[in-house]
Amino acid sequence: MFISSAFAQTAPAAAAEGGFMGSLTGMLPLVLMFVVLYFVMIRPQMKRQKEHRAMVEALAKGDEVATAGGIIGRVTRMSEQFLHIEVASGVEVQIQRSAVVQVLPKDTLK
Repeated sequence: MFISSAFAQTAPAAAAEGGFMGSLTGMLPLVLMFVVLYFVMIRPQMKRQKEHRAMVEALAKGDEVATAGGIIGRVTRMSEQFLHIEVASGVEVQIQRSAVVQVLPKDTLK
């Protein structure tokens, strides 16, 4: 109806002539987009995750940290998955280790 029967009959013959090179040329843009996506998005994200994991594992008692929620405090106690940070004199908050986004320089809190 929309495609003439002569054109529809010649399309498979033209595709068969291209063979392997025709299919490779058709997949080339897809492969190139994946390579660019890997180097622009995936690889930098993996690098940030690795750096964050190393920072969280290196936390020690007495470090001053900032959390994802904006809380700033000093690490007082540590466990496998949680930290206790002192946000004010006598006030401790328990947070997950993964919530720490930054280790602050010493004596930032006074």
